[in-house]
Amino acid sequence: MRQLIKLLPVFLCLFFALSSFAALKGELEYRIPIDYSKLSEEELDTKAGVYYNLALKTSNGNINEEVTAALNLYAILCNKNPQNIFYKIRLGILYDIIGKDRYAKGCFYAAIGVDKTQPEPFFRLGEFYYKRELYKRALKMYKIAYTKGYQEHYDTLYKIGDIYEKFGDTEAALKYLKMASVKNPNSELNLKIQRVESANQINREFYSDTRIRFIER
Repeated sequence: MRQLIKLLPVFLCLFFALSSFAALKGELEYRIPIDYSKLSEEELDTKAGVYYNLALKTSNGNINEEVTAALNLYAILCNKNPQNIFYKIRLGILYDIIGKDRYAKGCFYAAIGVDKTQPEPFFRLGEFYYKRELYKRALKMYKIAYTKGYQEHYDTLYKIGDIYEKFGDTEAALKYLKMASVKNPNSELNLKIQRVESANQINREFYSDTRIRFIER
């Protein structure tokens, strides 16, 4: 039973993937007029990548032909190679783009179920929660991604620092924002670091004054 529970996210992702058109039924009438069953996995992967990149550029959160084609192709690829977490991650990203939250999470967790050592599924879950302003959950996922190999990943470092800033933990925020700046220095991040440094100095002075007044009592 325990093993079945562990495999459930994988089964769910495949079910969601193969049911992509059912999930979109009534929202889009477009169908792909090509028989992809005769193509190799490499050919499918190439075509899926083309449609995926087009979907990122053109969808704006809407379901269009590129999104539908990419969903269909990555669903087929997930079915052909269920151990490939890259396909599950891309399928999850596509579902996230069109607001299919449950399907998106299912695919990300399915990727983790296949290989818990990889940082990207955790990072993608962090992005999923961050986008919905669920910052505690996002921080947890970003930090797991960090420990699993994303110590030099700019977006992970930046998002961890940004969330700590939102929580008012300026010391922790500065730590990660400065690490992000090493990876990708830019003027916008420098201004953010300066702002957090100012807030951190104010925090230090406040707690220092509070400690002195406590001791004097």
